[in-house]
Amino acid sequence: MSDNSKWSSKLGFILASAGSAIGLGAVWKFPYMTAANGGGSFLLIFLIFTLIVGLPLLLAEFILGRGAGVSAIKTFGKLGKNKKYNIIGYVGGFALFILLSFYSVIGGWILVYLGIAVANLLNIFSTNDYATLFNSIISNSWIALGAQAVFILLNILIVSQGVQKGIEKASKIMMPLLFIIFIVIIIRSLTLPNAMAGVSYFLKPDFSSITASGILFALGQSFFALSIGVTAMLTYASYLDKKTNMVQSGISVVLMNIAVSIMAGLAIFPAMSSFGMESEGGPSLLFIVLPQLFNNMAFGNLFYILFLILFLFATITSSVVMLEINVGNITDQKNTNRTKWSIIIGILTFIFGIPSALSYGSLSNTLILEKTFFDLMDFLVSNILMPLGALALSIFTGYVLDKKIALEQLHVKKDNKLQFGLFKTWLFLLKYILPIIIIIVFVAQFL
Repeated sequence: MSDNSKWSSKLGFILASAGSAIGLGAVWKFPYMTAANGGGSFLLIFLIFTLIVGLPLLLAEFILGRGAGVSAIKTFGKLGKNKKYNIIGYVGGFALFILLSFYSVIGGWILVYLGIAVANLLNIFSTNDYATLFNSIISNSWIALGAQAVFILLNILIVSQGVQKGIEKASKIMMPLLFIIFIVIIIRSLTLPNAMAGVSYFLKPDFSSITASGILFALGQSFFALSIGVTAMLTYASYLDKKTNMVQSGISVVLMNIAVSIMAGLAIFPAMSSFGMESEGGPSLLFIVLPQLFNNMAFGNLFYILFLILFLFATITSSVVMLEINVGNITDQKNTNRTKWSIIIGILTFIFGIPSALSYGSLSNTLILEKTFFDLMDFLVSNILMPLGALALSIFTGYVLDKKIALEQLHVKKDNKLQFGLFKTWLFLLKYILPIIIIIVFVAQFL
């Protein structure tokens, strides 16, 4: 493996891993789910589940990735000493291919809105009817396809440069800027009238508002918040040197993800409380609600541009790993023909994503199982492939993986009672607790 197929530093690995986990789900889904399920009580349950479910699974992917040191589709067969286990890696690669095909559509929308916001700031374009504007953009086939193509091109440019010069360099620039922009927006949001009412709702648990469905939603949110189950973290860990402490790295990634989720709430809830606006999830939050919210602020247009840049960074740091995994699978993690395969897979992703891009335009009336193609692909990845992948990850690590490899990768010494005790707890969770939790979340969504 060439030097360019390894991280140059532990920081680069942590920032890239956190970036791949911190996507649109953490930034726009989390505030909505919190608002719909009791505010602070939902936040508390989410934090608990992230630590007892997300962190153990994240460490499992890290162990498998660095322990094998090969592409995702070869990892499970190598460590399980049977090629039949490679099906787990293939499913992960397939899931990420589908995920990027519709994720890139949203990335394209963000690019369009960023252009509109800049035009608005320069008094070139102006509107107050954001719902009509959003519908006109997503229903225009040429705009949707063109923006999607540009977004995929950005990903190709980053991934084609390799791990150090592409992904790591981009992450080291975008992740710190993401946090800086968040802080600026939070400060502005907290200085608005009646902002503390929103903060109180978000941070103060109200246990009387806890419901069974809210607990399941918190569990699901913590489960999907770290991009687990599709071999993304596994692949990033395979580029890691043997000396890096993966427990510390895993905790760092989890804490950064939690921090971004809390920052998203502190940026949005105080402002919504100040202007008496209702929370919405998904695209409506970013493209309809937030423009109205910022329109009521002094220098609101400038802050909205910053928010869009933040969303763009969160989207790209997540999407590059979706392309990287399959480029690494085909090139066997070598830099030979990396540019060629980045372009080929990028083009194939764009072609496969065309129906998703047209799902709100010319194909809006074409439904499969009562869903648009975009919604169907989202459901397939988020509700089927990711939980099944995480279930396979938990079972494989708990029952198939040689425990000597896990001990070695985690730098655990058997004569250290604390370390070995924590290791046995982690293994117990993977073998007996997490599979049950994953199955409950998987089944509950169909009830």
